[in-house]
Amino acid sequence: MRQIYIIFDIIYIFSVNSVAILIIISNIFFSYKGFKNRIFFNRYKFSPYYIKKGDKIRYFSSGFLHVDTTHLIVNMFTLFFFVDSVIFRVGEINFLIIYFVSLIFGNWLTYRFNSNNPNYSAVGASGAVMGIVYSAILLNPDMTLIFFVLPMPGYIFGLGYLFYSIYSMKRVNDNIGHEAHLGGAIAGFFTTIFISPMIVITNSFTVLILLIPIVYFYIKSKSV
Repeated sequence: MRQIYIIFDIIYIFSVNSVAILIIISNIFFSYKGFKNRIFFNRYKFSPYYIKKGDKIRYFSSGFLHVDTTHLIVNMFTLFFFVDSVIFRVGEINFLIIYFVSLIFGNWLTYRFNSNNPNYSAVGASGAVMGIVYSAILLNPDMTLIFFVLPMPGYIFGLGYLFYSIYSMKRVNDNIGHEAHLGGAIAGFFTTIFISPMIVITNSFTVLILLIPIVYFYIKSKSV
């Protein structure tokens, strides 16, 4: 409970857009309900087995559940720090489009790679959040991120993280949904360009850098 109160304190102390507040509160509400009610949690978590049977609401609902408060806080903190830079550039409606397209596509990619694993399950807003992170990097090419106390340009982080996700999908067994992260980032990338096509010209260097691992993943996945 203490960790959840911390999130509400952040919302109160800082000025956060009302749309972002709604997303954060929804994640807190449904995640906390899932913490207390395992029947609810299991009914709406991501599960290829049940999705294959037609329970497609899980593509969406699983994005509002989390494993525990630490998982919830990490995702909501990350969203909190990037949301304003996206909304400022593209507006509230487009922010929501990027968020939910990234959520759905991240889970779709997860399904594509795990559809034959009846025991696979996942929860979390990570795909949607990564879509917002990559949207923020595209829209703000001069962005600097701190990664393990090391400052780096946003596009370097984006490049490295996508390659790391591609590598980790099959080689790292760490209970992290790398497919959702990768799918969310890819969706955030292309949806942002669709919404704001001028960034292909104005931020062409960042676009090209982030496109490299996406093209690599596409070629690699076609060869499998």
